[in-house]
Amino acid sequence: MPANEPVLVTTLAERPFLVERLWELTDLWPRFMVEDPIADLYYRDCTRARPDYVLVATVAGTDHLVARGFAVPFALDLPERGDLPGDGWDGVIRWSWADRVDGRPPDTVSALEITIVPERRGTGLAGHMVQAMRDLAARRGFGVLVAPVRPSRKADEPWTPIAEYAARRRPDGMPADPWMRVHARLGAEVVRVAPRSMTVAGSLADWREWTGLPLAESGPQVVPGALVPVHVDVDQDHAVYVEPNVWMRHTLG
Repeated sequence: MPANEPVLVTTLAERPFLVERLWELTDLWPRFMVEDPIADLYYRDCTRARPDYVLVATVAGTDHLVARGFAVPFALDLPERGDLPGDGWDGVIRWSWADRVDGRPPDTVSALEITIVPERRGTGLAGHMVQAMRDLAARRGFGVLVAPVRPSRKADEPWTPIAEYAARRRPDGMPADPWMRVHARLGAEVVRVAPRSMTVAGSLADWREWTGLPLAESGPQVVPGALVPVHVDVDQDHAVYVEPNVWMRHTLG
């Protein structure tokens, strides 16, 4: 379909018949990205337990899915918390899961993911999806939306420290990274780096299957799609990827 066709964005709760279509977009991520064990705390039941925090975007008048978005409510203003977690994506999923189990009321919403089909990237849909998440959080009475942002071009510089990369600015003051810039244009500010936002560990056989690489030497290895090198240990037969993200905060209202 033409990339300029208008798009309708709603929650999954409003269009539950799109639930199976959601998972068709998972293949757009690098394979190792879906092997984080913490993801099961969220994805295994998000469409049943929190469909009102799942966004679906289709070409208007059709069921053709062009983007999806996931978010979670959680409690930040607690004595034992108070600051956004250094383990970013993994951390906020654990907090949200624990809050739901314990019946603790949330005070903040975190974006988790926005995925857009390739033919719609660069058309403004990314900003539209972030705004939809802002609107979703505001409608539910929240004053803050946060996001452990995965900088879209960091994988081009796996050896660059995330703090150095996140601090880069264009002459107009906007972040140099395109995905961080999408958030910044909607008013988000950088809060802190999440140095261990997602951890993926596996045997060398696992990683060879996920990447198609031989991984025959110990040490840090560059893997396509990874924001930082993967740590390989041939003697111990495992490899570990610790992905950094950048926490950004949207103040709503």
